[in-house]
Amino acid sequence: QVQLVESGGGLVQSGGSLRLSCTSSGRTFRTYGVGWIRQAPGKEREFLAGISVPGGKKYNGGPVRGRFTISRDSAPNTVYLQMNNLDTDDTATYYCAATNTILASTNVSDYIYFGRGTQVTVSS
Repeated sequence: QVQLVESGGGLVQSGGSLRLSCTSSGRTFRTYGVGWIRQAPGKEREFLAGISVPGGKKYNGGPVRGRFTISRDSAPNTVYLQMNNLDTDDTATYYCAATNTILASTNVSDYIYFGRGTQVTVSS
């Protein structure tokens, strides 16, 4: 069973930065593509960024391109989402998610496993 645990959320002022972390046991990050997805109240889930197993190929969602960056450590045991220049529209619950293949995807429906999420609130 794949378990994903997010951390690093919190309250930040507009223009600030946060770094989210996603950890998982075992070989999860060597086996499955991983992505970050968020959901704001009353809105659908939105793909933000993904990273595939082979070569660490990265994908970015349009709304956050240039502001959010996904990365992973060398093990890999942890996947990160660096978020810069945050805006109030970025307020949402952020989820780490994994597909069931070695590839990440820009399509939210391709993600099978989800963590419980971490809340990010951006104040003006």
